[in-house]
Amino acid sequence: MKKRGFLLRYKSLRTSILIPFLLLITGAVLVFMFISVRRSREMMLETSTDYTSQLIDMVNNDIDSYFTNMENIAQLIMNSADARSYLRFSEDEKNTAEYLSCVRRLEQQFLTLRETRDDIYNIGIVGVNGSYLINNEETALNPYAEVEEKEWYQRALRGEEVIVYSHVQNLVEGEYPWVVTLSRAIEDPETGETLGVLLIDMNYRSIATLCENITLGSRGYVFILGDDGQIVYHPKQQLVYSGVQSEEIDRIRQSGSGSFRSQDGKRIYTVSHSEITGCTIVGVAYFSEMMEKSDRMQQLYVLIALLLIAVAAILSALISKMISEPIRALGDSMKRVEQGDFDIQIENPGYTNVIGDLIRSFNIMLERIQDLIQRIKDEQTEKRKSELSALQAQINPHFLYNTLDSIIWMAEGRQNAEVIQMTASLSRLLRKSISNEEEFVAVSDEIGYVREYLKIQKMRYHDKLDYSIEAAPEILCARMPKLILQPLVENAIYHGIKRCENGGHIWITGGIEEGKMVLRVRDDGAGMTAETMAHLFEEKKRSGHGVGVNNVNRRIKLYYGEEYGLWYESREGAGTTVDVLLPYEPLPAEDSAAER
Repeated sequence: MKKRGFLLRYKSLRTSILIPFLLLITGAVLVFMFISVRRSREMMLETSTDYTSQLIDMVNNDIDSYFTNMENIAQLIMNSADARSYLRFSEDEKNTAEYLSCVRRLEQQFLTLRETRDDIYNIGIVGVNGSYLINNEETALNPYAEVEEKEWYQRALRGEEVIVYSHVQNLVEGEYPWVVTLSRAIEDPETGETLGVLLIDMNYRSIATLCENITLGSRGYVFILGDDGQIVYHPKQQLVYSGVQSEEIDRIRQSGSGSFRSQDGKRIYTVSHSEITGCTIVGVAYFSEMMEKSDRMQQLYVLIALLLIAVAAILSALISKMISEPIRALGDSMKRVEQGDFDIQIENPGYTNVIGDLIRSFNIMLERIQDLIQRIKDEQTEKRKSELSALQAQINPHFLYNTLDSIIWMAEGRQNAEVIQMTASLSRLLRKSISNEEEFVAVSDEIGYVREYLKIQKMRYHDKLDYSIEAAPEILCARMPKLILQPLVENAIYHGIKRCENGGHIWITGGIEEGKMVLRVRDDGAGMTAETMAHLFEEKKRSGHGVGVNNVNRRIKLYYGEEYGLWYESREGAGTTVDVLLPYEPLPAEDSAAER
């Protein structure tokens, strides 16, 4: 009877392990299969759409960068004293030595730009007095071009920045290239008088190449719409113009950024709009190509489900048989481990089956857990240090190339005093940036660093940028992380002042408020929308100028905690204010003396 009772108890325990385990695995597999089959097409569509969206955003960023570089080139020529001087010469002065010298310098400047940028087809200036210079003085203007009647010319004279997409340029006699034209007015900075128009013809193939490098399946493609809804680029442009192929232009313009399915259900449109150029980048992927793997995945899910159920049945029987008897022996020890006691060693009662191996493995696991816990602690400490170093490494001057470029053009324009002043400021800026290897500096040093940076930017943007710096004397010897203010000032210039036609002003102030140190950067630039403010501290892949404010905010919080960091106030069209909240930590007397 005792033996029979033992067997009954054994079978009961085994059954209590086998049946629930098998039902659980079978139910989970069936639910998984059912959900997977239903969701496979949706997930495939979402994944493909997200991938397409990333590719389209990449094209959008490339085009934005392309036009931003062209705008920088245009700004250099517009600020050139030679360009303005050329447009002031009267017909009687065109044989003077001064006139010829001015022409030679302009020709050399145009030649340098065209040699360094093979995507520039033409560079020219057309004066309101009828004078013109396109590439060089030997280039003849097409007598039938009627430049003064061109819409882009009239709009540029009215002060607009005009981009004419994908058109045949007929300004130069005998040449009819497909180009994209950027034109802007050249004004006298003293009187505000419009002297003429600058035009830069960019090779149409440069933009086409950016789109052709993107692959959206075997039949997918990318095309571009201008801000007026006209097609700027399409790989099948002739078919579209002839009416053989059509695109849902109205839905694309109404949808903004995002994705939607075409009315016939065959295509997926992914749209990305550029705020810089006004263009809309559209990726077209075919639904059938996105879904062609879905059926194979569904068959695979069914096969895997059947295999898992079969394996679960076999394993359930084996495992229940092996663990039913010795399971109680492990119970007490495992409860202690469950409560967090990893210092125990489970005694092996002599089992030679899987339970014996499990006990030995469990003991080894406990030892490794102890090692891993210590290792994780050490790794977390190193990770924090590495993350802090990585954040600091991200916040470096991003304007060095443009500054050196400006120095080159000023040197070519014989602006020697400006070259000396900008080079000296850049030298002081770099000295302050790289000479101090400490993570913390005095507030006076940080303000001095920003002052040198603003001097350079002031020279680059001339009358478009003004600034003022005022800081309470008691905070000048306080301690703060280095390179905090410069990224904020950089963002104020590139995302605030630069977007305003008449430029703007940046105010930098500092003082003590409620026992804490507050450094404030305020501008009267373009400001931010509510949507931009809502996503201000999100992780981003940046392109263009500036450093993400999220990096600066994270650095401060890593040093001092969540109560410190950046606080923004902004209103679209009225400027932006950012407060940097830091603890007030005066430097020790010896450090203050060293700083001075």
